[in-house]
Amino acid sequence: MRLTTLGDLLLDVIVRLDDPLVPGDDRMAETRAVAGGQAANVAAWAGALGASARFVGRRGDDAAGEIVTRALRAHGVDVVGPVSGRTGVVVSISSDGDRTMASDRGSAPDLAPQDLDESWFDCDVLHLSGYSLLREPIASAALEAARSARAHGGTVAVDVSTWTLVDDAFRGRLRELAPDVVFATEREQEVVGELDARWVLKRGANGLSVDGHDYPAASTDVVDTTGAGDALAAGFLIGGSELGLKAAARCCAQLGAMP
Repeated sequence: MRLTTLGDLLLDVIVRLDDPLVPGDDRMAETRAVAGGQAANVAAWAGALGASARFVGRRGDDAAGEIVTRALRAHGVDVVGPVSGRTGVVVSISSDGDRTMASDRGSAPDLAPQDLDESWFDCDVLHLSGYSLLREPIASAALEAARSARAHGGTVAVDVSTWTLVDDAFRGRLRELAPDVVFATEREQEVVGELDARWVLKRGANGLSVDGHDYPAASTDVVDTTGAGDALAAGFLIGGSELGLKAAARCCAQLGAMP
């Protein structure tokens, strides 16, 4: 299996709390600063699960960019794309097994169609982060990548990624993309609307639903849910529902989104 992803490679600052934050006061926390970004996470998990993985994206030419690039390559991922600008940062706050994120994507959305090399998309599956469809020029780059992947005989998958940011422009780009597989929560599916694709519905602790069947989540001790959906996507694309759920459970049992 050759899997290529396109989207963000960012610095994740993960904050794990035993008790909720108190405005104007302190809480003790366990923290990590690690490589992240949805597309990068999927590539890392694909590599860990035995696939040939490549990440395509624009990443910063700063110290953070060097750190996250080195970390992703350590998972066996081929990292390609322009290097310029500022590396984005996501702060993920985890409490009681749930998480809230504040995202700064840096220069990642500046990836443009002319930055792409067609050979990067000689793959079996191209996986796109929904964040890549939110704004230009990366949205046009994502559509061009999909055309290249299909020209090489590949299929296209996309993770909706967010329900609060889905608007008419996003819906139009998603329909133009015409993905073969769509990963989404039930709420994300609701705001996207009708789409001729295979839906893989992520239901958290309740597992997933696909092709009219419900699959229970694998048993795990939840430490942090950050990246669990990305691990699920990688596993599903490589080996189906069972592998996807096992990868998600493995991700939840650790602090951080990559293997």
